[in-house]
Amino acid sequence: MSTQSDTRKKVTVRRLAQMKQDGEKIACLTAYDASFAQLLEKAGVHVVLVGDSLGMVIQGEETTLPVSVEDMLYHTQCVSNGLDNALLITDMPFLSFTSVEEAVLNAGLFMKQGGAHMVKLEGGVDQADTVSALNRNGIPVCAHLGLQPQYVHKIGGYLVQGRDESMAQKMINDALVLQKAGADLMLLECVPEILAAKITQALDIPVIGIGASAACDGQILVLYDILDISLGMRPRFSKNFMVGADSIEQAIQHYVDEVKQGSFPAKEHVFN
Repeated sequence: MSTQSDTRKKVTVRRLAQMKQDGEKIACLTAYDASFAQLLEKAGVHVVLVGDSLGMVIQGEETTLPVSVEDMLYHTQCVSNGLDNALLITDMPFLSFTSVEEAVLNAGLFMKQGGAHMVKLEGGVDQADTVSALNRNGIPVCAHLGLQPQYVHKIGGYLVQGRDESMAQKMINDALVLQKAGADLMLLECVPEILAAKITQALDIPVIGIGASAACDGQILVLYDILDISLGMRPRFSKNFMVGADSIEQAIQHYVDEVKQGSFPAKEHVFN
């Protein structure tokens, strides 16, 4: 599948919204440096996330919690240097948005000094005021529902979220509130397939899944997981794209093609 037209066209919030309307799948991946960022863009990745997952796959930590604003800024700058057209999102790390004022300052730092085009933050309705403030200040936001790794100790592990009816309904309500507050994108992590499809249909903004549903408007995975070089066990919702690939570049291309064709995720990568 040719991706030349994708890599030559600037990816913006407006373009992502149009892709949802047109039924065109959005391919997203994490990156932490300029060299990999270039490879992702060459393969036609639309959205590159500098995830706080770097704490685990780069720094070797057990969780994402130790990652600092300085860490995120450094890696955002690195990835920005490797991109021309892909939209760049930076994670707001743990305790970097405990107040609206702090969130605006740190998000502004990622955009002004880091080169990010959007920030991602975990949380439901409790973050609506923060999302609204970021929106008012011209900072695009990707909301994050479902499994929220920054809450790992609160929820007792990396568990699928939204399996019971009350939690599912709360997640739907959270998504609608965050959209109304001004979120431009929604990420759903480790959510039952049916629930993810419902939220995708209910929202006007694009929904990106990771361990969610092929019905989502796009997919994201951790780069090191698809290359089978992450520390520890690869998550069930991921896939080793190095199998059958002759190179790292080809593995990334296979991932992008499968997302765009709608063949990833398959049944074995989602939850009931």
